[in-house]
Amino acid sequence: MSATPDSLIVRLASTPDEVRAAQRLRYRVFVEELGGDGPLVDHDAKIEADAFDPFFQHLLLIDTAKDEVVGVYRLLTCEAAKAAGGFYSESEFDLTALKASGRKLLELGRSCLAPKYRGGTGMFHLWTALAEFVAQNEIDILFGVASFHGTDIDQLAPSLSLLHARHLAPVEISATAKPYQPMNLLDVAGIDRVAAMKQVPALIKGYLKIGGFVGDGAYIDHQFNTTDVCLILDTERLNPAQAALYRKDRNA
Repeated sequence: MSATPDSLIVRLASTPDEVRAAQRLRYRVFVEELGGDGPLVDHDAKIEADAFDPFFQHLLLIDTAKDEVVGVYRLLTCEAAKAAGGFYSESEFDLTALKASGRKLLELGRSCLAPKYRGGTGMFHLWTALAEFVAQNEIDILFGVASFHGTDIDQLAPSLSLLHARHLAPVEISATAKPYQPMNLLDVAGIDRVAAMKQVPALIKGYLKIGGFVGDGAYIDHQFNTTDVCLILDTERLNPAQAALYRKDRNA
């Protein structure tokens, strides 16, 4: 990777041009690389967009050496979700339990990095900035859709079954896929667990490592050529080091 840690900064997009730069990166990753599509995808302008973009805040990873957006996360608060008419994830998952929990929610989405910035440093910068946003805004629960590439359930069955068996969210903060695609497809006793976890995308593994959960069931997104799970991160249930990071400003 050509970037050095000193050349990478993270900040929220503040102009339409910066949001457009995020959408161009999303096009390169989700459309050109992963084969996705959608009603608001602009193939001529090479923009991946949707109707929720005006309501999300866009967290940008910028390589200042190139003046280029090389990573993005988008963030939707409860207040912004009300203005948008709901959360993006509600098109795929029933969020009744989460919304009834009385906890302060933050929806995450469209997380991606340019290929040369994957593998640790880029995501570390984004997660550090995300933790600061969570602490400053006193967020209790983070959640959002995360994707396996492809829609072949038989191929993904070992990984989905392992996630269901080991990382299922407590019912009081869970989400349920609609339509419902079961994840508990195989007896985990007969699964090659190492191979199954290798198939799990790095973003999902990262959240599970710090104490995250998955909702009940998967959503098959043929439009974007993905199989989606709902990731749920309760700041009160994280491992101690991560909990301190995400809640660091609350007792100041």
